[in-house]
Amino acid sequence: MQTQRGEGKLGCIFSMLILGAVGAIAYKAIPVYYGNSELVDACDFIASGASKKPIETIEREVKDKAKELGVIEVLMDKKSVRVTKASSGDSGTCTITLRYTRNIDFYGAYKWTLVTDKRITKPIFENI
Repeated sequence: MQTQRGEGKLGCIFSMLILGAVGAIAYKAIPVYYGNSELVDACDFIASGASKKPIETIEREVKDKAKELGVIEVLMDKKSVRVTKASSGDSGTCTITLRYTRNIDFYGAYKWTLVTDKRITKPIFENI
């Protein structure tokens, strides 16, 4: 004969609700954070190979990568992506500046604004 009572059921239900809420938040937030991280990594790679490319080509490559990753906000504002090249003699730098915001809507209950303000600077060597 079992004499165990069901006192643990309420705690289990509460834990499952908390776990479900965390999963729903992660479902909305992780793709946005991942897209931002991938765009910054891509800009790092683009800036590394910018020695013979004009600024317009570099900007287009950054915007194409942003479009591929779903970071549409970068494409909307002209000030979101800024590329500068500075050279002195045989060397110089390529700087890509990313400044934009992305909104994460958590099912209408809360809106989070993720601000991206990154500056990627890589050296450029012309005669190697």
